[in-house]
Amino acid sequence: MADTGIRAAIIGGSGFYQMDGLSSIEELRIDTPFGPTSDAIVVGTLGPQRVAFLPRHGVGHRILPSELPALANVFALKQIGVEFILGVSAVGSLREEIAPLHMVIPDQLIDRTRGRRSTFFGDGLVAHVSFADPYCPQLSALLARATREAGATVHQGGSMIVMDGPAFSTRAESNMYRSWGASVIGMTGLPEAKLAREAEICYALLACSTDYDCWHQTEDDVTADMIVANLLKNVAVSRQAVLRTLDLLPTVRDCPCPNALRDAIVTPLELVPPETKDRLAPIIERYLAKPTATVKR
Repeated sequence: MADTGIRAAIIGGSGFYQMDGLSSIEELRIDTPFGPTSDAIVVGTLGPQRVAFLPRHGVGHRILPSELPALANVFALKQIGVEFILGVSAVGSLREEIAPLHMVIPDQLIDRTRGRRSTFFGDGLVAHVSFADPYCPQLSALLARATREAGATVHQGGSMIVMDGPAFSTRAESNMYRSWGASVIGMTGLPEAKLAREAEICYALLACSTDYDCWHQTEDDVTADMIVANLLKNVAVSRQAVLRTLDLLPTVRDCPCPNALRDAIVTPLELVPPETKDRLAPIIERYLAKPTATVKR
């Protein structure tokens, strides 16, 4: 894994297609074993540090949520040495108190996607990471603090439903998710968060509430135009929140994320095909000479 000095990356969602304020910019087009990234990774200097920015849907918003090359995106960021990922995403609110234009820093996920590959592993190498707490608690706390300082109304904690789309929920589905106690719903939070955990990258999400989905009896049902219009209103505060978070990043990570694979790899590495080891070297290289764990269920 290259030591590029790039510790943090921003993955921008709908409406958040570039990061203002970058200087000394270069574009990286990285080949990964999982194909190309959504678009070029833009690297630049922001204050005292080098950071990376990747538009999740590509410039011009060309990629459906279910088509996102999440494996390539996270793998490429790992290859350039990223330790922190700040995701920004548009979501629908499932709670009255989370109004459009409010910000949510979720701490839980509910997966309603189907058929999205959500692991780097396989092909002779098995690993089971812990995902009980899907977001990095330390990075999420810093993001919540920074978003409040940026002037937004912030809801810290809550469960996010991730659905396939591209159509929005039916009214019955929206009310079912509310009965589960979920806070927001989106289409892009997974497998991004799972892959970041496997790559031992700290990951937190800034979820920008743009609408009330379709459950609310007095508010208009969600439309694409509504989402984009409200998210564009929140772009300035989202950028400020990200900037402030970058200033708060710790020099040394003391959360569980950097060691997520320590007890997760269960295949004896001497049995793993060499091509699999080579392909996943940026993720597993520090474990290649260590004994593996034993799964007990």
